[in-house]
Amino acid sequence: MFDLMKGGRNYLIARQVGRTIRNSVYNEILKVISDWKVGNLFNVNKSDMVITCSNGYQILFVGLDDTDKLKSITPSKGVITDILVEEATETEQSSIKQLDKRLRGGSEDVPKRMTLLFNPILQNHWIYKEYFAGIQWADSQKEYHSDQLSILKTTYLDNRFLTKQDRERLENEKDIYYYNVYTLGNWGVLGNVIFKNYRIEDLSGMHDQFTNRRVGLDFGFSDDPAAMPVTHYDPKHKTIYIYDELYERGLTNDVLATEVKAKVSHDIVTADSSEPKSIQELVNEGVSVKGARKGKDSVLFGIQWLQQQTIIIDTNCINTRNEFQQYKWKEDSDGNAIRQPVDKNNHIIDALRYAYEDDAGGGLWLMS
Repeated sequence: MFDLMKGGRNYLIARQVGRTIRNSVYNEILKVISDWKVGNLFNVNKSDMVITCSNGYQILFVGLDDTDKLKSITPSKGVITDILVEEATETEQSSIKQLDKRLRGGSEDVPKRMTLLFNPILQNHWIYKEYFAGIQWADSQKEYHSDQLSILKTTYLDNRFLTKQDRERLENEKDIYYYNVYTLGNWGVLGNVIFKNYRIEDLSGMHDQFTNRRVGLDFGFSDDPAAMPVTHYDPKHKTIYIYDELYERGLTNDVLATEVKAKVSHDIVTADSSEPKSIQELVNEGVSVKGARKGKDSVLFGIQWLQQQTIIIDTNCINTRNEFQQYKWKEDSDGNAIRQPVDKNNHIIDALRYAYEDDAGGGLWLMS
């Protein structure tokens, strides 16, 4: 905000999926404007998500899934000098290269900057290979600086907004991977991942072909998201196409119903039956929803059936991809996998099991 008020700099803030920006960094910036009591210096265009300072410089927001908007975006005064990418591990390397092209032109006196914000989830990610491997980054480092690259590592200890309970939860994390990544801020290494039978593809041109749909819903509100994968099943080739997703926190059931109907119209949604009140409220709002059946050894049966399928995930289903990358088996003290999954990164996957209860054997394997 200081940069904008001083003048000379325009910001482009990006995230892989455009619709996720409004409820994240966009709202955070509006809070800053309010907290600093400088609302009189900014004009906020809520529909286009453009924030304009009284001196003419702007903050623009864009989703990397909207390539046409990305190509045409330009500030009203000057050029884009700064690009900030939120949740950068969600992005493809090609998207970052496209963003880099937006930093061309303008005065040589104003340095151009691109900032990537992320949790270092996996060491095999392209960001690690591009920026960290070549400098032989060590987990013990906090900073690195050169003429072309600056790295700043922060952890929960640097976050003064965490509650005591937040800190205790991070400090008492038992899983080695999650402790390394989310507590210590180190690059993660996953050995005992559950799913290896998936791949990421651009399915945008195939949606009209997806008529044998399966839709599941896992309820959530504050800590956990409401999660709904929208899928097509090809039983002949044992292939599941996940081509759309809902993954949001803080949705009351009336708002959730609107979001669900916008994505699946009149398709039947199979939801977690442990929340009958929520199911009834969705029915009252016009959603075709039923509760999933329960069964003994549900999680393991569900995982086993899904492992026997080929799963293709659309490039824009970021949360689905993240879950499949990080859903893992628990480990014993020697690092050996135990046939029990870690109960994290599984909201979409739980909903996927609900969606395929009939295909997998009549609900014998669902969450118990």
